[in-house]
Amino acid sequence: MPNFIPDLPILLAFSLAAILLAITPGPDMTLFLGRTLTQGRSAGLMTLAGTIVGTMIHTILVVAGISALLAASPTGFWMLKIIGALYLLWLAYQAIFSRSTFSLETNWAVRQSSTRNFWLGLGVNLLNPKVIIFYITFLPQFVEAADPFAWQKMLFLGLFFSVVSGPLLVGLIFAADRVANTLRNNPKISRGIDYLFAGVFAAFALKILTTQAR
Repeated sequence: MPNFIPDLPILLAFSLAAILLAITPGPDMTLFLGRTLTQGRSAGLMTLAGTIVGTMIHTILVVAGISALLAASPTGFWMLKIIGALYLLWLAYQAIFSRSTFSLETNWAVRQSSTRNFWLGLGVNLLNPKVIIFYITFLPQFVEAADPFAWQKMLFLGLFFSVVSGPLLVGLIFAADRVANTLRNNPKISRGIDYLFAGVFAAFALKILTTQAR
């Protein structure tokens, strides 16, 4: 087995933890499930793709030590919290004032929306300081500090997290899409979903503002 791959017991323990964490609700899940319900499966998958790329970037930053430095800087961490919270509040505003109503879109609109959804997913993930703290504290738990291949193993595990959690999250999107198909002809329910997700985004924004670096 290559040196950058942890032993099998560690991989199994990490996989179990990754599955549990993947199905824990958060801003990322709220966003891609909300996009699936309001715009369809493709929009949800593109949003999920953005969040997965974000987790990969976080992995690289943690391994490089950049995220640790940011979390240790009170000014930098506070600015990140403000930006992340404002971004989520903007999404809440969009959910309320940009009515979704499950309308069918033209192919051109879908392509434009897919690109936008990817960047929305990436932005929510990168601007969430809780994700930074998670990666700083979570990945080292599965690597020995004295291991000469520690940083390679952390990088592998961070990328492996997306491999393990990705199929589960795709399954959630397909399930949400099936529910959406039964709701497309009921504008009141779709409008209620808009308000629901707006409230969830606002709650996560407040939660982000209370996140402590230490």
